[in-house]
Amino acid sequence: MNTPLVLATGNSKKASEIKEILKDVPVALRTLAEFAPMPEPVEDGTTFLANARGKAVHYARLLGQPCLADDTGLVVEALNGSPGVHSARYAGPKATDRENCAKLLREMVTATNRAAHFACVLVLAVPDGEVLSWEGRCDGEIITEGRGVSGFGYDPLFLLPEVNRTLAEIPLEEKGAFSHRGKALAQFIAEFDAIRKWLNERL
Repeated sequence: MNTPLVLATGNSKKASEIKEILKDVPVALRTLAEFAPMPEPVEDGTTFLANARGKAVHYARLLGQPCLADDTGLVVEALNGSPGVHSARYAGPKATDRENCAKLLREMVTATNRAAHFACVLVLAVPDGEVLSWEGRCDGEIITEGRGVSGFGYDPLFLLPEVNRTLAEIPLEEKGAFSHRGKALAQFIAEFDAIRKWLNERL
C-alpha cells in the first residue's frame, strides 16, 4: 500500500521535479493545488532548515496529514552567501525567475570568484509537529548568461563544471542525479522503510 504524502509547495515545477525523483517509491503524492486555498506560512527563518520545517509543520497541522517540504537556495561566495534563504525573493517579494536571475547577474558583473552552491533541506512533518530532515548540496559556478530551457529559478545560470552543463540544460529525468534536491531525496529514498515505520507509529 502506498504511503500518502502531501508536497507542501505551491511551485508546480518543484512538485514535478520531486514526483519524478520519487516515481519508483511507494508513495501516493498530492500537492497543495488539490486542496482548498489555505493560509501560507510565514517564511522568516534565517536558515533553510527553519523555513522547510515551518512549511512542513504548518501544512501538516492544517491538513492533518504528513507533509513533505523543502527550502532551497543559492549560496554565492562572492556575495557573502547571498541570495541564500532569500533566493526566491531576491529581486522583490513577487519577483519572477527572470528578475531574480537578472539581479544576480548585475551583482556578479565584476566578480572574479564565480563559485556557488545550491543547498536543499527537506523536511517531513506529521500533524503533531514531529519532523525528520535531510540535506543536499550541489556545487558549481555562476556563468555570465543563461543556458538551457529546463528547470527553474537560477538553473540557467548554474554551471556544473564536471559535465559542462547548466542545471537548465539537464533533462528533468536526469536532473535528480546532479541536483541538491535530488541528493536530499536520495537520502529520503534510502531510508524509506524506516520512514514508513516512523509515520505508521504517529498516524
